[in-house]
Amino acid sequence: MKTLFNSTLELLKENGAEYADIRFHKSDLTESISTLNTDINEYAFHDRSGLGIRVLYNGAWGFHSTENHSAESVKNCAEKALEKAKSSSTFMKEKIQLAPKEKYIETYNTPINTDPFTIPTKEKIDFLIELDKKLSHERFDYWGVNVTFYKREIFYMDSEGSEITKNLLEIDASFFASAQDVDQQKQSRNFILFQEKEGTVGWDNLLSEKQFLQTERIKNELLAVLDAPECKEEICDVILLPEMMALQTHETIGHALELDRILGYELSYAGGSHVDLEHFNELQFGTSKLNAWADGTLKCSPGSYGFDDDGVKAVSVQLIENGKLRNAITSRQMIVEANKKANKEIFKASGAACRAQSYSNFPIERMNNINVDFGNDGSIEELIKSCKNGIILESPKSWSIGSNRENFHFATEIGWKVIDGKISHVVRNPTYRGDSLKFWNSLERVGDESTWQVQQVFNCGKGQPNQVMRLGHGVPVCLFKDIQIGN
Repeated sequence: MKTLFNSTLELLKENGAEYADIRFHKSDLTESISTLNTDINEYAFHDRSGLGIRVLYNGAWGFHSTENHSAESVKNCAEKALEKAKSSSTFMKEKIQLAPKEKYIETYNTPINTDPFTIPTKEKIDFLIELDKKLSHERFDYWGVNVTFYKREIFYMDSEGSEITKNLLEIDASFFASAQDVDQQKQSRNFILFQEKEGTVGWDNLLSEKQFLQTERIKNELLAVLDAPECKEEICDVILLPEMMALQTHETIGHALELDRILGYELSYAGGSHVDLEHFNELQFGTSKLNAWADGTLKCSPGSYGFDDDGVKAVSVQLIENGKLRNAITSRQMIVEANKKANKEIFKASGAACRAQSYSNFPIERMNNINVDFGNDGSIEELIKSCKNGIILESPKSWSIGSNRENFHFATEIGWKVIDGKISHVVRNPTYRGDSLKFWNSLERVGDESTWQVQQVFNCGKGQPNQVMRLGHGVPVCLFKDIQIGN
C-alpha cells in the first residue's frame, strides 16, 4: 500500500496539487457490550477498513474516501478529491494556506497492558453481568453497564514526505442505576471510567477497584438522593468534583478556544466563541490560579494520538497562563488565516489539533486533552474545610450553553451541602449557572495533585456533517466563590 500511496501522491502533485495526504485505516475495530437489569441488552462488533484522500489545489480543499483498497479504486478516489478541489477553487475568496510542519517517519502506540480484543467474548460478558448484579436494588427501576472498545491501525502519508503509523486503543466504560425519588421524579447515578495518568490502557482498567469497580458507592449515593431534600436557591461557594470539572472545562474553555469557532466556521451549527483575536495575551480569562493546556501528549487519554491528521506531532500548548489567555486550539490552516486576519503573528505553529472521526470524514479542528493544572490548595478534605457555606457537585445531568460559550446552566446528579467546613447532607436536583469569564474569575482554590484525574469524553460532537470525537480532560477539584445555585 505504501508504494501505491506514494505513486498516488506523486500523480496528484503532477496534476497541480499543492498538497495531498492519505489516511488509511487498515483496521478499525469496535466492540460494544451493554447489560440491563442483569441481562445482556446489546452486543455489536464492527470491523471496518478504508481510506480518505485530501487534496489542496489552488487554495481550496477537496476530499474523497473509499472502502475499496484496489489500485484502481485508490486512483479514482484521488481523482475525485482533486476534481472537488478544482471545483471549490473557483469559489474561493481567500486561498487556503498551510503553516509549515516537520517531516516525520514514525510510529505511535497507545500504552497497553491487556488488549481487550484478546479476551474471549464470553469472559467479557460474564464479567459485565456480574458487575451488573452488584448494581441491583429493590428501589431501582433500571441499572446496567456499558462498555465499548475501540482499536485502530492507521497509516498516514502526505506529499511533504511524512509516513506515520498509529496503533490506538480506547475504552469507553460506564455503569448506571435509575429510580424514582420521593416525589416520583426520575433520578440516576452514573459512573464513567477514568484513566490513571501514569497507567496503561487495557482490559485490566475495568478490573481496578480504584478506576472502575465503584458500584457500592454509586448505589449508596443514588439511595441518598432519592430521599434527599431539594437543592435550595442561593448564592454560595461551589466545589466541583472531577466529572463536573471536566464538563466545565470542556464547554467553557475547550470549545471557546477552538480557533475555527473563533474565526466563525461553526456558527451555523455548534456556535461561535466569545473570544476574539485581539483577546490573546490581553484577556484575563480567570484568576491567577487558572492554568490550562491543550495537551496531545497526555499518557493514556483518548485525546492522545501521537500525530494529528495534518501529520503534525502532538504537543502541549498552554492556553491560559495564570489566568491570562495565551493560545488557542489550532491547526495548520487556521493559524495562517488567523494571523493574516489579525495583521500580526498571534500563533507561531500548529497545536496538532486537526482530526477526523474516521477515514470517511474531513479533518477539522478538535480538542485533544484540555487540562487544568492542579494547584497547592490541598486535598478534597482541605477544600471542604475551607468552605463556610457551599455545595459539592458531581456528574452532569443536563447542560445548556450559550451559542458563543459566554454563559452556561448545568444540572448535576448529586450535591452535598457544606456548612462550616463539614458536609451536612445530600441535596436533590442541584443546578448552577454563570457567565463563563465571571465564573473562571471566581476560581479561589485549586486542589493538589491528589485531586487531579483524567476524565474521558467519548461524545463530543462538532462539524457538518457531524463528527463525534474522543478526548480527555485532566482536571483537579476546584472551589469557586459566590455562584448562583438552584435556579
